[in-house]
Amino acid sequence: MRRREFITLLGGAAAVALPLVARAQQTVMKRVGVLMGLPDGDPDFQARVTAFRQAFLVLGWHEGKNVHVDYRWGIGADAIRKGAAELVGLAPDVVLVNSPPSVLALQKINRTIPMVFVGVTDPVVLGLVQSLPRPGGITTGFTSAEVGLSAKWLELLKEISPSTKRVAVLGPTKNPGAEAQFSAIQSGAASFQVELSRIDVSDPGKIERGINALASSAGGGLIVDRTAEAISARNAIIALAAKYRLPAVYPEGFCVTNGGLVSYGPDIRDDFRKAAEYVDHILKGVKPADLPVQVPTKYVLAINLKTAKALDLSVPPTLLARADEVID
Repeated sequence: MRRREFITLLGGAAAVALPLVARAQQTVMKRVGVLMGLPDGDPDFQARVTAFRQAFLVLGWHEGKNVHVDYRWGIGADAIRKGAAELVGLAPDVVLVNSPPSVLALQKINRTIPMVFVGVTDPVVLGLVQSLPRPGGITTGFTSAEVGLSAKWLELLKEISPSTKRVAVLGPTKNPGAEAQFSAIQSGAASFQVELSRIDVSDPGKIERGINALASSAGGGLIVDRTAEAISARNAIIALAAKYRLPAVYPEGFCVTNGGLVSYGPDIRDDFRKAAEYVDHILKGVKPADLPVQVPTKYVLAINLKTAKALDLSVPPTLLARADEVID
């Protein structure tokens, strides 16, 4: 073979090889873990993951092509610890985390894998980050609300049902987020002249017994806190509130869509969409410490007029005027 022909052949081989190498570099597989401290199969919770996946796809991440996403679901301490350990064992490049217990479980066993949280009430108070503008460490994300927002639920309950004198807050025991929320509600109880108590949502029996006891005399009302356990029990709570004719305030709009009286809080699905951007940034080399924790820019007030009518409640016009969503 002549020297010129050999050089031509070699150059042609290189020209073919270079695009192959470039394509291989472009399709290096990244790995993302998703830890949902919630029960699998719930359509309202699945909608959160769907919102993330759709936004993630728009950013150019195709599951199975350039990114592999591992999902772990489960409510309760044991399930969350198991899911956290499994995800850390897979060594993902970043983990998307829902709820404070899930973040805490990961922080205990992980010192290197970046984390982006969603659905966390006041992460500074809970000790998950150093501050909102400078989270520090490997954890950042989107806070669903400040703890002080919880007091708004009591104000809302009294506004829609002025005769309420005894209020039970439904939430889990031994949960730092639930404790902080109850304390915020308790701080306003005296000014609204209500007697405050708690109902443990750890099992359906406790929920029904607690609500039954509250309904034994007039003037009762319910507040469902912003925890995975309480929100997961929403259908049972909504049914019991209807059965015992008790006004109740919920933390998320889909509770009102399902028959709850009134809700006030951020759109968590929107935060999951925004979280896709943070996960994208981290996969491209940005450090979590350089991504400030973001707070909600809007809180949604939703009212179910059908439920109000069933409870013989007249919704004040001023409250209706402020509502973002009204279900007839």
